[in-house]
Amino acid sequence: MTVAEIARALSLTPITVADADRTFSGVYVGDLLSWVMGRAKSDNAWITIMSNVNIIAVATLVDVAVILLAEGVTLDESVRQTAEQKGVNVYTSEKTAYELAAALAGLAT
Repeated sequence: MTVAEIARALSLTPITVADADRTFSGVYVGDLLSWVMGRAKSDNAWITIMSNVNIIAVATLVDVAVILLAEGVTLDESVRQTAEQKGVNVYTSEKTAYELAAALAGLAT
């Protein structure tokens, strides 16, 4: 499934769209950046409520397919620009992290 397909299916709001055709496999939910670095996998969809510039660095390091910001979290303009420059897909949703994870699990079945 591609980033564009999950964005459409979950009614996500785009913040930066670097590669909407990128496929994702698996989901990681977490806000402790050191844990995300050590446990998330390349091509995961990463669900978080963190919004500082460090999420872009972690997403790039791990090579996640997309960052999904839960609970209506958005990015400051400087962080958005960094995500755009680094080619990181970032979307936001009013759903909680649990709701997003459950919805993604439902799409996989």
